[in-house]
Amino acid sequence: MSFTVIPNRDMSIENVFTPYILSADIGGSHITAAICNYKTNRIVEQSQVRIDINSQGSAADILFAWSNILKQVLERANVHISGLSLAMPGPFDYHNGISYIKGLNKYESIYSINIKFHLANTLQIHHKRIKFRNDAEATVAGECIAGAGKGYKNVIGVTLGTGFGSAHFINGEITDLNLGSLSFKETIADDYLSTRGFVKRYHELSGKLVKNVKELAFIADMDVVAKQVFEDFAENLSSFLEPHILAISPQCLILCGNITLASDLFLPALKKRLPNTTIELARLGEYAPLIGAANLFKPVEKTVASVKK
Repeated sequence: MSFTVIPNRDMSIENVFTPYILSADIGGSHITAAICNYKTNRIVEQSQVRIDINSQGSAADILFAWSNILKQVLERANVHISGLSLAMPGPFDYHNGISYIKGLNKYESIYSINIKFHLANTLQIHHKRIKFRNDAEATVAGECIAGAGKGYKNVIGVTLGTGFGSAHFINGEITDLNLGSLSFKETIADDYLSTRGFVKRYHELSGKLVKNVKELAFIADMDVVAKQVFEDFAENLSSFLEPHILAISPQCLILCGNITLASDLFLPALKKRLPNTTIELARLGEYAPLIGAANLFKPVEKTVASVKK
């Protein structure tokens, strides 16, 4: 093997100084993993692996798939790692590494399982060297450290995908806002500002079904209803975010996630509805949560970015 990990045994882990972290982003339908250097905020070349995951599978199948891809990444990289960091969707006990995802049509089989100790035993990494971060928080952190938010002091970031995530970056510190669970219209924001919000709205207006936003964007030039769905999304996103923007007064709003790949269909309308807000599109793609998660291992100065004057 061309890698070294920290053994899962009693030892002085404080003496480990390598900046290389095995980092992973757990999505609703995939896992992406790579080696990240938290000093340079760069991904080690050719270390990244991405595979689809059946999040409705058995606990054994899910945990085997996760462990397998992490091993693949280690085999690709000729570096010593000092830890493992994962960007995870919630609800999740991020300190202890226990999943409490339930009723979200994903990962229900791993409910209450201690993921930290499972991975520690499987990969032979000391459990104190395994850390977890909310996926939206990790994504926005990555963008603020090395992407679209670099140089800003006060940022709101949202992730637009299978779910609606949100985080606030200020003075080098970042916190998960969890805005998606707040009331909005008839239910909660997550139901309107996510993939299923697009799919549901298109079905309401047309009576037709689409699988995802990518499919909807493909037909938008020929389908006036599809185009209207993107207009409705811009209206919903702006009206929901406006009071939070007024309360926080961020220097910019960063839009992250796969839905931003169709930003040309809603961004102009969004900018018109939020004329006083600087809006940035994420620049790092799948690297953002990997960098944000790995930065949990950086020393105290870990998330201090250069600040625009």
